[in-house]
Amino acid sequence: LVEPQSSGLGGGAFLTYYDAKTRKVTAYNGRETAPAAATDALFLDETGKPLPFGAALLSGRSSGVPGAVAMLSLAQSQHGKLPWNTLFADAEKLGDQGFTVSPRLAGMIVGRFPQASAPDVVAYFTNPDGTRMKAGDTLKNPAYAATVRKIAAEGPKAILEGPVAEAIVTRLQQGDRPGAMTLADLKSYKPKVTDATCRPFRVYVVCTPPAPSGGPAVLEGLAILEHTDIAAHPNDAQGWYLFSQASRLMYADRDRYMGDPDFVDVPTAGLLDPAYAATRAAMIAPDTAGPAPGPGTPRGAGVRAPDATVEPGGTSHLVIVDAAGNAVSMTTTVESIFGNGRMVNGFFLNNQLTDFSFAPKDKNGVPAANAVAGGKRPRSSMAPAVVLDKDRRFVAAVGSPGGSAILAYNLKALVAFLDWKLPIDQAIALPNLIARGDTYAAEPAKFPAGVVEALAAKGVTLKPGGGEDSGLHAIVMTPTGLMGAADPRREGVAKAP
Repeated sequence: LVEPQSSGLGGGAFLTYYDAKTRKVTAYNGRETAPAAATDALFLDETGKPLPFGAALLSGRSSGVPGAVAMLSLAQSQHGKLPWNTLFADAEKLGDQGFTVSPRLAGMIVGRFPQASAPDVVAYFTNPDGTRMKAGDTLKNPAYAATVRKIAAEGPKAILEGPVAEAIVTRLQQGDRPGAMTLADLKSYKPKVTDATCRPFRVYVVCTPPAPSGGPAVLEGLAILEHTDIAAHPNDAQGWYLFSQASRLMYADRDRYMGDPDFVDVPTAGLLDPAYAATRAAMIAPDTAGPAPGPGTPRGAGVRAPDATVEPGGTSHLVIVDAAGNAVSMTTTVESIFGNGRMVNGFFLNNQLTDFSFAPKDKNGVPAANAVAGGKRPRSSMAPAVVLDKDRRFVAAVGSPGGSAILAYNLKALVAFLDWKLPIDQAIALPNLIARGDTYAAEPAKFPAGVVEALAAKGVTLKPGGGEDSGLHAIVMTPTGLMGAADPRREGVAKAP
């Protein structure tokens, strides 16, 4: 409701849950699914070429079946203490009575991206006098309040069946390139629950959701760095050099091999094999960055076409630890800013299917791991993490929004906290560096004196990054109890009960 540029009832989510009593970590997958009728030509034009991203984004084809509410319902049914129908009063009140437009939301309302001029977005954020809403204005959304009242009473079927579902299908079928989503697609949606994917890092165990989340990629980044001496270089040029080169290797493998494991063989075990991580780490030149690395050949990899996925930002993250020590790390999104710009019943619809590869196969017909298919979940960068000690006691919960940069944001926070031993607020506030291929997007002004120049001498030339800032949130266990921190780049806060 209050961050509709990033997340909402029409989106999806991944949630990592730590049970303090059993010390078990569970992953919940509420990623959207493609309609059953979707084919790998979903984002190809009449000549077989990929559509311009903006055209695909604003079309009805871009929406997947929303999964966030169904996923939350599943997690709450297994771990919740309070009745489901009591959990929506705050959202209902804010929808009916209004909330204050924040500076970040106000900036998005007049942003330079296609959805900002979409009819539903313009209508929602225009005052009665015809002016666009600005920071400090009060925004009311009684339609949203009515929808959450319905969800409180009926559960996820409130939006996956009946009038709201009909409104979703109708809205997606309007305009050029209508979507293929049906009422049957919505009704048949099922969230997933699995064991989290957990791997050791130093003296810790780091747990994330499995593919198609970005969790395994972050775990591979940590596995590569475990074969370096990055711990001896806190926030210096060599430390950031090692971080950047491990990031490039992580992204190269993720981009080639990650997809929905229900549809493609994802070589997670091979990618996270310590021997494979050692071979990837050995590719890091001691002093000077080389050309962009290609993907490796982990055990079980198979042959995959190069990926052509465009992944802009538009995401929210939160962490919670309760009085019993149970922890949640959850990342949720409508994909791009205001999703695909279409609104029904007070909430925006997602454009999650544009997270599939726009080029479904190469010239030889070899499919990309992240090619579109009916019922398939698109690859995601969302990677909500929980960190444990060797006895599986809680150490930290961390995660971030930020599109494809989520992998780098989460990896930075984990390295800074676990290896560089920084307090969590300082770890989060460190400069960001997103190294992918031959591009080093960063916040050059935030690095310590001399680091940018020293990195340039190593072949790592930092350039200001575009797109979405990080929004890291974390809660960690300290000798004196829990400490929370939120990224100063956004509007999040850390709050004790």
